[in-house]
Amino acid sequence: SKATVSVLNCIPHVPTPPPHTMALAFLSDPSYYEIKKNGVSPFQNMVAYLGGSAIQTVGDNPVTAYRQLVQQFAKGADGKVVDPKVAVREANAVFKASPVTASLSGLMPRLIGVLFKRVPKFGILLGYSTLTGEDGSPGFAAATAASILSAPFINPVRMIEKQQRAFLKQTGSEKPILEILRESKDASFKPLFRGTIPLMGHSLASATLGLVGQPRLQKWVQKEVGASGMLGSSATNLVASAIVSPVYVVVTNPLSRLEVIMQTSSIKGTRISVGEAVKEMGSDMVKFGLRGIFRGQGIGIAKAIVSLSLFHEGRIFCTTQLKNYNESRGYLPKDA
Repeated sequence: SKATVSVLNCIPHVPTPPPHTMALAFLSDPSYYEIKKNGVSPFQNMVAYLGGSAIQTVGDNPVTAYRQLVQQFAKGADGKVVDPKVAVREANAVFKASPVTASLSGLMPRLIGVLFKRVPKFGILLGYSTLTGEDGSPGFAAATAASILSAPFINPVRMIEKQQRAFLKQTGSEKPILEILRESKDASFKPLFRGTIPLMGHSLASATLGLVGQPRLQKWVQKEVGASGMLGSSATNLVASAIVSPVYVVVTNPLSRLEVIMQTSSIKGTRISVGEAVKEMGSDMVKFGLRGIFRGQGIGIAKAIVSLSLFHEGRIFCTTQLKNYNESRGYLPKDA
């Protein structure tokens, strides 16, 4: 069709992948670049997801950095767990001493990670949806596949991000990316994969609740409440995010804590295993109860609402722009 030819003219030829890479074979399928009934092609849909992710990354970075520090400072200089209130004071002290540095810490690897993290995750998520005929509306099976298969790509970026902030208290500045990579190289880059197991669980919760559940909930809110004209698209997006976020944080906060424990220890030092991280959290819970295991819960809910709202607003904006572009040039199929 005219739409398919036009979009494909802008895309370099991609040779058919060998059998061991057939998991992403949809990238070389012409139908992946064909405009669908929703007004955009699966390729454009992924571009919109990446655009929303970049907007989210910049907007929620200060909250992300603060939450990590609150969880990271769970242990004092003597290696013993401290009261959550003490950890909050330590995190506040770091932000007061270097507000700009702390707020922007880890932003560069996170932005680079929009490609290294999101392309595999969204590619698998939306590719699976395309192959199963879901036409850009990912389901829970797609979210599960994306969470497991994308983890090896995502984890190194998250490790570098956390390592950049890990020593803000001691140095007052973020750790250079090249220094992190040099230290990892000395250990055959194995440290970059610390925390992969809890990441898979975290990523699954993120995909099912954030990428699949939130849009479906927003459609329901829009249908039930938005029909009255009281709430617009942005307001229903915020309402849906506010409903999903507490559930998301309760599920992911312990997993996020495991990642922080495993990924903020010195690369040159002995790695912390999943079992040791769980044991550390157990000691925290024994001493401080649920406050210990759910450190950063409040800021996590705020972060989730901000992140989900920014991501979906950005995604919807990018999708609308791409759809308008296709419509203005007559690329939309007749049944769109």
